[in-house]
Amino acid sequence: MSSAQRARLLGAGAVLAAAALAAGACGSSSGDGRAASGGDTVSVVASTNVYGDIARRVGGDRVEVTSFVSDPAQDPHSFEAGTRARLAVSRAAVVIENGGGYDDFVGTLLKGSGSRAEVLNAVEISGRTAPDGEELNEHVWYDLPSAARLADRVSAALAKADPAGADAYAENAAAFKADVEELEGRVAELKSAHSGDGVAITEPVPVYLLEAAGLRNETPDAFSEAIEEGGDVPPRALQETLDLLTEKKVKALVYNAQTSGPQTERLKKAAEDNGVPVVPVTETLPQGRDYISWMDGNITALREALS
Repeated sequence: MSSAQRARLLGAGAVLAAAALAAGACGSSSGDGRAASGGDTVSVVASTNVYGDIARRVGGDRVEVTSFVSDPAQDPHSFEAGTRARLAVSRAAVVIENGGGYDDFVGTLLKGSGSRAEVLNAVEISGRTAPDGEELNEHVWYDLPSAARLADRVSAALAKADPAGADAYAENAAAFKADVEELEGRVAELKSAHSGDGVAITEPVPVYLLEAAGLRNETPDAFSEAIEEGGDVPPRALQETLDLLTEKKVKALVYNAQTSGPQTERLKKAAEDNGVPVVPVTETLPQGRDYISWMDGNITALREALS
């Protein structure tokens, strides 16, 4: 998602985030990360509802989770933190950020809040690094093994804040990882059937999942880079990408439905006009989904598109 797109989404996102944080403040936590409303729940702050959901799955009813970005109209890159956000961070026992430049506002909040929270950085926990000469793909929540590793770290951090709940946290993390393992099995089946198949993308959000499925991203680098930077795609790169769809050189277009612009809409229309399946993906959890059901839906959509 580009900086220009982030700026356009900010206005609506800030209003929604403020409302969410206002609700979260009603159960705000004390200085040791214990929620004032219940007295024995652990306060967790997450940059997005993706990480908030993982924390909730591991913590169960022993945690109170505040997710700053929880609506598709919001964008972590351009989130503007106000007083309530600073208060939430200052009182949290555990803070989960994506890192990798995705949600830099979390670092700003931590510096100015006097927080004593344990900070979990998903990119660092993932172990993912940038390929030689390339930038890091920071969208590590689309990497299933990284989600499992994060669950273990969340369990350990919660156990440190709440030793009495250590066994429950470990059990919950194990159950979450078992669900992730089932998803990995489905991805392996997809790879067995479709390894080497080409796809086009509008942004690199789902690339880790696509790579795990053995799919080839045929999109010219110049196209994805321009979209990421919020600039105009060079005419040649745009035409090459359109040709992938009009000439049916790829099996599907994986389309970031959370952000779009004239050029990505042209790709979507070209795909639809030429019978190339469009697989929509998002950066945050859709309403009514948790992490596991969300990723399961993404895998199902890919399988159906490629079949």
